[in-house]
Amino acid sequence: MSRYFLHLAFDGSQYCGWQIQPKVSTVQETIERVLSLFVPDHRGVMGCGRTDTGVHARSFYAHFETEGELPPEFLYKMNAVLPRDIAIYDCFAVAPDVHARFSATRRRYTYHVHFRKNPFLNAFSVFHRFDLDIDAMNESCASILGNRDFSSFSKSQTQVKHNFCELFRADWQINSEGMVFTVEANRFLRNMVRAMVGTLFLIGEGKEAPTHMKSVLDALDRGAAGKSAYPQGLFLDEIIYPQFNGTGNR
Repeated sequence: MSRYFLHLAFDGSQYCGWQIQPKVSTVQETIERVLSLFVPDHRGVMGCGRTDTGVHARSFYAHFETEGELPPEFLYKMNAVLPRDIAIYDCFAVAPDVHARFSATRRRYTYHVHFRKNPFLNAFSVFHRFDLDIDAMNESCASILGNRDFSSFSKSQTQVKHNFCELFRADWQINSEGMVFTVEANRFLRNMVRAMVGTLFLIGEGKEAPTHMKSVLDALDRGAAGKSAYPQGLFLDEIIYPQFNGTGNR
């Protein structure tokens, strides 16, 4: 049995997230359906994590197993059949103990915001009608770095053993269209980034003080945080695996 990694990207606008769910279109279901055409004996595609409905991925990894060899021109054939909003960049063999989800040590997300109405950005950025105080938001981000319980920024009743995550980076930067939030951690909880961004919006708008973020974190209560930000501005940007020279790429 050989294990292979797929390196892919997707526009999540038309999908109910990565993970297979009944009666809805998901990225995992689409990949598995096309993979079955060329590798009929493959064992299920395991992704590096879950994404919410409408969330995008610039870099996503998944693995599958098969008894046989991959067919010639495998990448070309996969991309020819997959819809335009999913692309397979690479496929490569890995050791049997390398796992798309559990072997990853860091994950990085970005959240994109624009302030001038622009119909060409709406699928990949969120239009925000109010000015945001970037200094106040960055001050609040600095207060939550480290290994902490992020229950306040997670959906309830998720199938995880604990809600501790180690946050390595969280900051806002100005770009040509507006602002971008970058957050990097060893793991993320369901809805975590969007809940964080929604809470940071309250601080950036001046409705809450920069200390509010830490207070929400300490509350260990999702009800203490702000509303989840819209999904279309969120991208999974990078997954880091030590097995691939610590960069997430071979």
